Amino acid sequence: MGAMFRSEEMALCQLFIQPEAAYSSVSTLGEAGIVQFRDLNSRMNAFQRKFVSEVRRCDELERKIRYIEAEINKEGVQIQENSTFPNAPNPREIIDLENHLERTESEILELSQNAINLKSNYLELTELKHVLEKTQTFFHEVS
Repeated sequence: MGAMFRSEEMALCQLFIQPEAAYSSVSTLGEAGIVQFRDLNSRMNAFQRKFVSEVRRCDELERKIRYIEAEINKEGVQIQENSTFPNAPNPREIIDLENHLERTESEILELSQNAINLKSNYLELTELKHVLEKTQTFFHEVS
């Protein structure tokens, strides 16, 4: 990763990139860590920007990952820390990741609901067991 010191020589450049190559070009430049991007459309509303749907998808993926991480931590499972940042995935990998996270999140939600139902059933059955034991002792005392 490059350094961004004030004393380093820098140049201000403006890149014109075809939309088809924008993702791979920007991800390669970003991974190199030697560029700083400036927003030339700072006056534009966030919802008017070209890639707002992709940003929303990434936000949703991040939310799902945080939820899965919280559920893992709640169970006390250790998550291995990654000391290096992975490269930006290509769009096809993002779609696959999105599908995988969707399935995983729905499975965890289903398992959580099943755990709640099982706990409720267990408590109800335990209560009924105690009622039956008390009534049995009552009838043995009466007879």
